[in-house]
Amino acid sequence: MIHFDLSTKEFRRLLDLVYIGNWVLNSARGDDRITDYDDMESRIFAGCLQEKGMDELFDVDRGVVLPSVAFSEGGIHEAIMDYEESVFFDILAEELARRDMELEDVPQENYQELAARMEDYLDEFDENGIDDLFLEK
Repeated sequence: MIHFDLSTKEFRRLLDLVYIGNWVLNSARGDDRITDYDDMESRIFAGCLQEKGMDELFDVDRGVVLPSVAFSEGGIHEAIMDYEESVFFDILAEELARRDMELEDVPQENYQELAARMEDYLDEFDENGIDDLFLEK
């Protein structure tokens, strides 16, 4: 068994990382969750039982330790949303640039052009979000 000697602050950061990791892996899976990650999250959050001042970070439901509503609504989802927004715009910029170049696979000699087109789209998204995007049928 591996043991870590973490300060309370480090342990709190570990809770954030575990929660975010489980969110990324399981949030879109519906009933097909990867339970090993749920179980690991529960084991890590069970460490809150032994730390002073962490009572508000966990709940116990039928003997299973879970992140509390206070934890999940305490700002962690803003970090997840920032990440999701960034990934969304990066993927959208790349897809639009590939569409413009009429390329599915980008040969090495076209990487700079692809990157420049992506940067143009990212600048537009930074300035206006998706307000100026329109779909034509």
